[in-house]
Amino acid sequence: MKLNKLTLGFVLGLCLVFANAITAQKFGHINSQQLLLDSPEVKTADTQLETYQASLLEKGKQMVADFETEYNKYMADVNGNTLSPVERQSREGALSEKQQAIQKYEVEVQQKLGMKREELYQPIIAKINAAIDAVGKEGSYTMIFDTATGALLHAVDSEDLIDQVKARL
Repeated sequence: MKLNKLTLGFVLGLCLVFANAITAQKFGHINSQQLLLDSPEVKTADTQLETYQASLLEKGKQMVADFETEYNKYMADVNGNTLSPVERQSREGALSEKQQAIQKYEVEVQQKLGMKREELYQPIIAKINAAIDAVGKEGSYTMIFDTATGALLHAVDSEDLIDQVKARL
């Protein structure tokens, strides 16, 4: 009987330890999209990005307007039969080059906007990540999840199990 009481006591002790370990874990969540929308720094960055985009688009609009003017003049000359075949081919080539330049500029605008967005948002995102980590550590959170993306934003340092998983594979 003593052995059973000792075993029962040991099992109960283990249960208490595991229960304490389970309840010691603390989870939290945050909606990163809402956090970004509410941030005054993001609003300022958005305004700067819109201004930059407008300046880039102005050049593109001018390129398109020049193309349209030249195209309309070309079509008027074609309809008036005032172009020789050589002149016609030459002007078509020039129009084609302008069209390609417009397409190239559109790609360039997208790349420039992406780089500017990265430049403006990177410090804001780094600041937000640092704040999330600080809250996680101060509040002793085991994990903080992002409800907007389902991503894990903060986790306590833990053991990397990749080698053990690879061994099982």
